[in-house]
Amino acid sequence: MASDATTKSNGFVETVKTVVYALLIAGLFRSLLFQPFWIPSGSMKDTLLIGDFLFVNKLAYGYSYASCPSIPAVGIDAKKLCSVFDGDNTRLFGSEPERGDVVVFRHPVTGSDFIKRVVGLPGDRVQMKNGVLHINDEAVKLEHGGTFSETMEPQGPQGGLPRCENGAVGHGGQCDKTRLIETLPGGVSHSILNIENSYVDNTGVFTVPTGHFFFVGDNRDNSTDSRVTQSRGGVGFVPFENLIGRADRVMFSSAGRSMFAFWTWRGDRFFKAIE
Repeated sequence: MASDATTKSNGFVETVKTVVYALLIAGLFRSLLFQPFWIPSGSMKDTLLIGDFLFVNKLAYGYSYASCPSIPAVGIDAKKLCSVFDGDNTRLFGSEPERGDVVVFRHPVTGSDFIKRVVGLPGDRVQMKNGVLHINDEAVKLEHGGTFSETMEPQGPQGGLPRCENGAVGHGGQCDKTRLIETLPGGVSHSILNIENSYVDNTGVFTVPTGHFFFVGDNRDNSTDSRVTQSRGGVGFVPFENLIGRADRVMFSSAGRSMFAFWTWRGDRFFKAIE
């Protein structure tokens, strides 16, 4: 008959096995299918808000080195971990993104994960004129979409304050921005926000290289994206191999500094489709 000590030892071993298997399955799920992503900034308002939580669909564009986890804190480099993808723009399976897709990608220089909207495809000419996006020398269609309002207060874990079009707003006041409905070539419509005239509202012409994409944030005056070159700390053109996946749906959302602060949950954004 097994002793109590042996029984306890076997039980502990089985528990450890269960935890290890669960972690392996979770890691496989994350690496191959869907990757969790929290929205940390306001660059994609009002499509995505600070505190939105979503899963990135990795199946949409196939797999590259960016599909592998990169954890600098413990010395895990995605390119070394996934050396099978050596070579420029090496991907397996999937297809290229479509104009208007909201995509999580790895910054070409810093390696940080970003989320923006694809507006320029390989070969496109992209330019901003007086805050209006032009693609291949044609202005996109814009319609009035009302006003986006939010409370002037710290947002998310970082506690940043929103920027307002209606001037200086005190704590607890109403912070407003003009909302426009933008329709891209191909028919994808989505809302964008405007705050003021900024240096990214007027640019030169960007010709998107082969195998690269041009990204912008929906909160146009509060987004450092492909309109800003990498030498100036921007995103620049993003190689296809740097795409992680497509953002399709918000699963959970919290306006507070912690997901456990249930009184700050935004129930109306749970399972909300991303347009």
